[in-house]
Amino acid sequence: MVNLLAAAALAAATPVTGPSALPEPAMFVVRDADTTVFIFGTFHALDGDPQWFGQDVRDAFEQSDELVLETLIPEGPGPIITGRRGLPIRPPSVTPSASFLATTRMAINAGEAQGMQVNNGADMVLRHAAESAGKPVQGLETIEFQLNMFNSMPAAMPASAPARKVGQPIGEPPMKSLSNAMAEMQSAWKRGDQTVFVRMLGQLEAGSPDTYRMMFTDRNARWADWIAARMQIPGTVFVAVGAGHLAGKDSVLVRLAEKGLESQRVD
Repeated sequence: MVNLLAAAALAAATPVTGPSALPEPAMFVVRDADTTVFIFGTFHALDGDPQWFGQDVRDAFEQSDELVLETLIPEGPGPIITGRRGLPIRPPSVTPSASFLATTRMAINAGEAQGMQVNNGADMVLRHAAESAGKPVQGLETIEFQLNMFNSMPAAMPASAPARKVGQPIGEPPMKSLSNAMAEMQSAWKRGDQTVFVRMLGQLEAGSPDTYRMMFTDRNARWADWIAARMQIPGTVFVAVGAGHLAGKDSVLVRLAEKGLESQRVD
């Protein structure tokens, strides 16, 4: 749930707003004779505007027999990671590192300054919709796995603001700059413009190759393996993972193509 938020802060990426006019977030589909897997790129913290969950996204979701997320976040009292409004993570046995907590809080607070909340994130909205409709929901990973992954990463890079853009005031506070970057990322995501995530991933890989490998390369390969195996079972599945996992040279889609499973974008 917090992967893309943490990656944004670690990478300190400068979003690039492309010319795409696509009206919805990016979604792809892999099909064979009796199996359909929709693969949707999510944004983990959003404002309250529900328009992204319409047309093609809702149609694909309603066609699906089950929902598969990155992980199932425990819901209820006692979160161990909190922004100003709280992040609902309550794992039973793993304590996150101070570095992970600091990075996550920075990203969450930056998004909250733009009205973005985890409870409005695509993952949570989809999960609640599935549970209300009686659809099975499962995770590709456990929350313990994700926290252990963050705890085993190399020391976090110094938190810094994204590179100053033309016209941006000199000396703009780092949190304000990151907050603006998060808002631009959200806007690009809603349009289905993946260039921002390609840029973010490139900066993360250049700044911390091991972090990039652990967060994206290795996990994308495992998730592609899961999808390939699921293609052997008839039915329709809606897989929703962070949008960054569907962009760039090491994406889930690239790994699937290497297995002979070609994906198509749903327009």
